[in-house]
Amino acid sequence: MADIEKVLTGVGPRLKKLRRERETTLAALSETTGISVSTLSRLESGQRRATLELLLTLAGAYQVPLDDLVGAPAVGDPRVRVESRKINEMTVLSLTNQPGQPQAFKMIVPVRRNEPNPKTHEGYEWMYVLSGRLRLVLGDQDFTMGPGEAAEFDTRVPHWFGSTGESPVEVLVLFGKQGERAHLRAKTK
Repeated sequence: MADIEKVLTGVGPRLKKLRRERETTLAALSETTGISVSTLSRLESGQRRATLELLLTLAGAYQVPLDDLVGAPAVGDPRVRVESRKINEMTVLSLTNQPGQPQAFKMIVPVRRNEPNPKTHEGYEWMYVLSGRLRLVLGDQDFTMGPGEAAEFDTRVPHWFGSTGESPVEVLVLFGKQGERAHLRAKTK
């Protein structure tokens, strides 16, 4: 019982520290989460105990595992356990261990000459071709991308991608909620 009390007492300071590290205000966090400023303030000061619902909402807003908010002991093995699954004939491996967005995936697109069937959905996508040649249909544009090439786009634009039919394609994909964009920064000489 004393261990549980110690964990619960530590939640408020962790929440406050995380908010300050992210350089956000209670008002901004309230707007993002839908949790009132007074509730957030009471959580941080320890005047209110966090419910699972509040913790899950905050973990999603901060894009951290729930364990980070409650101070769960670190697990010894940091490796992401990758399990593949099939989606529309593609092999998809999730490379992200934490909840929230953005999510990272490695996709292996089989050699098939499928007719494009563009779809739309909420979000923003960034893709990087590791090997093979990828056909990307984006709106009324049709691209062929090779190793080392990247594309980013709003997924509300009708889109489809597949192999050119020459060989399988390996692609890294970052998918985030609407409005998020992947940015690459490189030093210039």
